[in-house]
Amino acid sequence: MKKLTYLVLFLFSATVFAQEVSTERIKTVISTLASDEMKGREIGTPENDNAANYIATLFKENNLEYCTGNSYLVPFDYKGKTAYNVCGIKKGKSEKILGFSGHFDHIGVSKKGGEDTIYNGADDDASGITTLVGIADYFKNKKPEFSMVFMAFNGEEKGMLGSTAIAEDKGLDKIYKNLDALFNFEMVATESEFGKNAVFITGDEFSDLDELFNQNAVNGLKIHPDPYASEQLFYRSDNVSFVKKKIIAHSISTADMSKIKHYHQLNDDINVVDFDNLTQLINNFGKTLEKLNTKNFNPKYNDKVKFN
Repeated sequence: MKKLTYLVLFLFSATVFAQEVSTERIKTVISTLASDEMKGREIGTPENDNAANYIATLFKENNLEYCTGNSYLVPFDYKGKTAYNVCGIKKGKSEKILGFSGHFDHIGVSKKGGEDTIYNGADDDASGITTLVGIADYFKNKKPEFSMVFMAFNGEEKGMLGSTAIAEDKGLDKIYKNLDALFNFEMVATESEFGKNAVFITGDEFSDLDELFNQNAVNGLKIHPDPYASEQLFYRSDNVSFVKKKIIAHSISTADMSKIKHYHQLNDDINVVDFDNLTQLINNFGKTLEKLNTKNFNPKYNDKVKFN
C-alpha cells in the first residue's frame, strides 16, 4: 500500500512539474531571438524573416492551429517587400478568445561601428515574445476555458506597422469577433518597481481588466496600475491597433523607467534578463489563466477611452 501511495504521489508530482515552463526553455527562446546572429531583427532584413520563422516553429511545437491560410506566417507589405507577422490559435472549451501578443522586431545594427554593434533587443521585445510562447507552452497539453490566439507582431519599431496590418486583415475577422481581451507583453525581462512577480498595465483607468485578473491571480501575482500614465503608453504600443477595433487591449510590462539604462541601447542583451522572475511570471500567468472563464472574466471599457 505504501509503495502504491508513493507511486501515486510521484506521478502527481511529475504531472504538476510537467505543467511548469522551465527556466531553461525561457533562456533558449529569448537567447535565440536576442542572439547576435539575429542582428537586431530589423524589419526588412533576412534576420527579421529568420525570427519570424523561428517563432512559427515554436508555434508548431505547441500544436497551434493556423489563424488564417496554410501558415503561421501572415504576410503584409513593407516598402514593396513582404514582411510577416506570426499568428497561431489554440481552441479552448469556449469560442470566446483571449489574445497574447508582443513584437519581435528591433532596431538592427549600429552604424557607428565599435566592438558591439548589434541592438539585440532582449528586453525589447524578445522578452514579450518569450512570454507569449511560454504561455503557449504552459497550455500545450491542456484545454483552457477560453480559446487563445498568439500573435507576434513585426514592425513595431517603425510605427506599429505589423499590428496595424494584422488588425486590419479580414482573414482574421472570425477571430476578432470573439476576442474578449488582448494582453500585449512589452518589455518584461526585468524586475518591476513593484518587486518580483509583479507587472503593470497601461491604460488601467480605461477598463476593468486588471481588477478582474487580480481577483483570480495566484501565488501573489499582481497587475499594478500604470506608474507612467502621463506618458500615454496605452496609445503608443501595439495594443492600440486593437483598441481602435474596440477590443479590450492593454500592454503589460515590468520596465522600471527610473532605472532602465538599456532601452534602445546596445546593452539590451540577455545580461539584463531576470530569468527566474520571468519564468515565475509566465507560470503564474498560466495558472491564473486556467482559472478564468466567461463568467468571471468579461472585461469592459469605460467611457474614458478614446478609440480613434
